Amino acid sequence: MQQSLHLPDIECLTAFVAVAEAGSFNAAGQRLHRDATVVSRRVNSLEEILGVRLLERSTRRTALTEAGEAYLHRVRPLLQELIAAGQETERFSDGEPRGRLRLALPGSFGRMWLMSLLVEFRETFAAVSLDVSFSNRFVDLIGENFDLAIRLGVLPDSRLVSRKLADRKRMIVASPGYLSKRGTPATPQDILAHDCLIFTGKANPTAWEFTAPRGGQLSIPVTGRFASDDAEALVHAAVAGHGLLYATDWLVGRELADGRLVGILDRFPIPDEGGIYVVHPSTQHIPNKTRAFADWITQRFSQPLSWQLRQTS
Repeated sequence: MQQSLHLPDIECLTAFVAVAEAGSFNAAGQRLHRDATVVSRRVNSLEEILGVRLLERSTRRTALTEAGEAYLHRVRPLLQELIAAGQETERFSDGEPRGRLRLALPGSFGRMWLMSLLVEFRETFAAVSLDVSFSNRFVDLIGENFDLAIRLGVLPDSRLVSRKLADRKRMIVASPGYLSKRGTPATPQDILAHDCLIFTGKANPTAWEFTAPRGGQLSIPVTGRFASDDAEALVHAAVAGHGLLYATDWLVGRELADGRLVGILDRFPIPDEGGIYVVHPSTQHIPNKTRAFADWITQRFSQPLSWQLRQTS
């Protein structure tokens, strides 16, 4: 019958190699900053596990047995490799950030507002390589082996650690040309007479929600001749004068800034509990690369980006 294998711990191996190299328990204890009796107990424990005597002890000296010589020959390079591996791995959690960082970013938002920031991050942290996935779905960070994600909306996953980077604002926009031809809605009910650009990625694409000036919620059924699951395509359609668009501030920030689109119905804000977040799986033993990116992107968002500057100007 095969016997179970009892492996010694690294402290026992370290004590044995130190005694073999230093020639005595006292000298090994000084090297390891341990009392000689502690070193002796660990070597005794190793011999009990192996079932063989590794060292001959006398009042004057300590010498390796034949078994000890053979064991030292095999164990010392393994111990050196193990120590080197630990030191190399520690650099991922301490010191300069390094290694491959897998990021999951929202498609449109990532392309529009994060690409330039990723370039800045790479220039700042040269030892970190980026592996970036752009997708509008909420990826499983743990199951799909992502280090970190930027997410929009409401966070459903309590296993993730999150930091809110910024608020977002929903709004209704249209091109000046469209409004000059069709008129500017004064109330949400006026939308019923307008063409609407319908984003099919919305949970209920044909209902636009508003908050009345005195409180209460309004849900307006909308119709239109242009629908898409691509928000950027709908922005182009709105700029071209094809209708009203239910949008997010970051999505139309550039068009609002240069006047190609204008906001309407400001007296009737659109309810939205969501925001922009950076998320990662755990607060324990976070790789330095992950911590560095989370801290860095948080700092960058503490200075309003261009679509946020327009809101505060």
